Amino acid sequence: MEKTARILSIDIMRGLTLFLMLFVNDLFVPGVPHWMVHTAADYDGMGLADWVFPGFLFIVGLSIQYAINSRIQAGQSKKQIFGHVVLRTLSLLLIGVLMLNSGRLNPELSGISSNLWAILMYISVFLIWNKYPVNEKLKTLFLGLRILGVAGLVLLSVVFRAGESGNISWFDTGWWGILGLIGWGYLVAASVNLLIGPRLWPTIAVWLFFTLLNMLSSLGLTDFLDFIKPAFGVIINGDVPSVVLAGLVISIILKQAEFEPVKKAGLIILIGVFCILTGFFLRHWFIISKIHGTPSWTMICNGISMIVFSLMYFIIDIHKKVKWASVFKPAGQNSLTTYLAPNIIYYLVWGLSLPLFFYKQDVSQWLAVLGSAVWALSMVGFTALLAKINIRLRL
Repeated sequence: MEKTARILSIDIMRGLTLFLMLFVNDLFVPGVPHWMVHTAADYDGMGLADWVFPGFLFIVGLSIQYAINSRIQAGQSKKQIFGHVVLRTLSLLLIGVLMLNSGRLNPELSGISSNLWAILMYISVFLIWNKYPVNEKLKTLFLGLRILGVAGLVLLSVVFRAGESGNISWFDTGWWGILGLIGWGYLVAASVNLLIGPRLWPTIAVWLFFTLLNMLSSLGLTDFLDFIKPAFGVIINGDVPSVVLAGLVISIILKQAEFEPVKKAGLIILIGVFCILTGFFLRHWFIISKIHGTPSWTMICNGISMIVFSLMYFIIDIHKKVKWASVFKPAGQNSLTTYLAPNIIYYLVWGLSLPLFFYKQDVSQWLAVLGSAVWALSMVGFTALLAKINIRLRL
């Protein structure tokens, strides 16, 4: 079977969105321009930070078909691949919930500081899900490290307490955290691709179904499903699956042999413009709001992602202009490491009260912005360094 050609712009755009994610997450909100940060929930509008996460979700969908094809070419059955999809989803949900709850921990009730608990949690995650090198002599050591990581998470879960004395609580799934949202969207889109394959129109139909579901949910017409929303609310709300499925649709267009690459790039831009216009049309009924996951926001973000990707595909894969974007490649190829590793540094700095984040102030906006940009870029470099010493997360 012919090996699927790798589209480099997918890795580069994944790396770019991760860089921007690190950047906007580090911004000191009172000290930077408003258009860079998240827009308030009930305000009709969006800034850079409101596109970054759906941009990453779009790339998740864009990558699914290629990952599944690689496993099929390696001889795996669809049943085996689905088992991997479920396991990966559960892993993302688990890590997402742990991250979400790290800020809820009550140090007095748990007997451990919040910073130390978070550091040990992230170290345990790396021990469990690191992609260790193939080395028969060290196989037992690597297994031991994984077991140590599992024991660490179990112990941290046992001591975890939130709330106050007299009203003590344990883990809360809440909105599942960023990784949890990715997990639910990935589960839906990967399942769709396994069920119907690379067929364009059926995939578009499923995408439109979740777009409609997003509208119904925003109108309150799915409230009768409230009893299962604590578990499946991300799917029922429709916005996250819709964004991931939009990426899946574009990946199927990229595989259409009858279209020349330049025509594919042009078609994707046209679809992107259509999505943006649709988003502004839906604005008559739904405000543009990331926090509420409105259909207008969803479609505008889909359109932006399509246009950005098409331009990168045109520049990188068609015209082979790659050097300018190579800085984002390590992050794109090691996305989970890029997202999680900086958190260990954050908690270490906070725990030791180091003055590393001196740029977080409201006197000079551009010092705050430049500081966050340098931080994000340095974390991309940190990921590249970790990869060289065989520290890279793989679910």
